[in-house]
Amino acid sequence: MAMLLSSSGQFDGIDLDRVIRMCLIHDLGEAFTGDIPTFEKSGKDEETEYRELTGWIGTFPETLKKEFEELFAEMQERRTPEARLFKALDKLEAVIQHNESDISSWLPLEYDLQFTYGKEEAGHFPYLKQLRDRIDLWTKEKIKNAQNDL
Repeated sequence: MAMLLSSSGQFDGIDLDRVIRMCLIHDLGEAFTGDIPTFEKSGKDEETEYRELTGWIGTFPETLKKEFEELFAEMQERRTPEARLFKALDKLEAVIQHNESDISSWLPLEYDLQFTYGKEEAGHFPYLKQLRDRIDLWTKEKIKNAQNDL
């Protein structure tokens, strides 16, 4: 998604190469813990993921270690436009992926979550807010079609 945005002209002044790097590494911790849904992930899961990931990064050559540590810190703090854009894309991708799944696999809490997850983050960027609005229309249609099939 970040690569597609680079040709949109909507994100001037944002280092999209940095955003792409964030997108590439953001789920590395899940290589150690597995992919745990956000609403099921506990503090203990996050601690394990952080410990395992930082231990692994600690084995990198110094320059690469420094780059990864800086990127992860920036992603956690979300103070830069790049980190905020990364997080918005991360959440929007999850919503899109969820819409792509069969609605029979949705848990009851996911119906509301589908309309709220990532909305705030996308709201920082007009282009992503428009995308989020279209995703909401898609979600409404998906739910409506499922109800009609009953």
